[in-house]
Amino acid sequence: MTTDERNTGWTYLMDMDGVLVHEDHLIPGADEFLTELQAAGTPFVVLTNNSIRTPRDLRARLAQTGLDIPEEAIWTSALATATFLRTQRPNGSAYVVGESGLTTALHDIGYVLTDRDPDYVVLGETRTYSFEAITTAIRLIERGARFLATNPDATGPSREGSLPATGSVAALITRATGREPYYVGKPNPLMMRSALRAIGAHSEHTLMIGDRMDTDVVSGLEAGLQTILVLTGISTRESVEMFPYRPTRVIESVADLVGRTANPFE
Repeated sequence: MTTDERNTGWTYLMDMDGVLVHEDHLIPGADEFLTELQAAGTPFVVLTNNSIRTPRDLRARLAQTGLDIPEEAIWTSALATATFLRTQRPNGSAYVVGESGLTTALHDIGYVLTDRDPDYVVLGETRTYSFEAITTAIRLIERGARFLATNPDATGPSREGSLPATGSVAALITRATGREPYYVGKPNPLMMRSALRAIGAHSEHTLMIGDRMDTDVVSGLEAGLQTILVLTGISTRESVEMFPYRPTRVIESVADLVGRTANPFE
């Protein structure tokens, strides 16, 4: 990539947790960074593998931390999953284990949610996984339903510590059925590409900012994006060396990009 190409204007994709916020707390500098992008009219999308909340709910959550992000700039694994299903099997049916972020996304593409011979079992994230719902999912997959999951994250954060997440429950279902799910969310680059299509952006002038080498950076690389790793979340400078690939740049936090969003590599 030449210097001239780097000055042509960027689109930013960025993870949410670990980049902009920790749980319900603003990461210092994130508000200034987003304000600068908005003032310059720079397109950006906030990405999250969490499928629990709708973009409207996430917008309200982020507003409480001091971040003003429009709904259309928020892209979840639930929306990516719905987009995938709309292209694969339009107007189909699904049995969903998840919450409103996922059920709303599927309703919006015309899917029928049912436990009677659905086309798919779609597993998302919830704070109240039910043994009954998991058992139903197992039996439907045994009868031929296709198995889809919003993301492979094994755990999620809480104030008390880690919580089992979609990937852990998917492993349980796989052990019971012998069927592996297709994961739509990060690190599948499909999530990046669907976000780019949603805003009409192109990979050659897009940056991915994330805090995890094993999801954010690798999915950005595989989608053809430049990548920036921030050290305000999961990955550290030391852990970067454990991977066979590297981000384009490593910075302490998005605060380091304030005043440099037009050319973040100078």
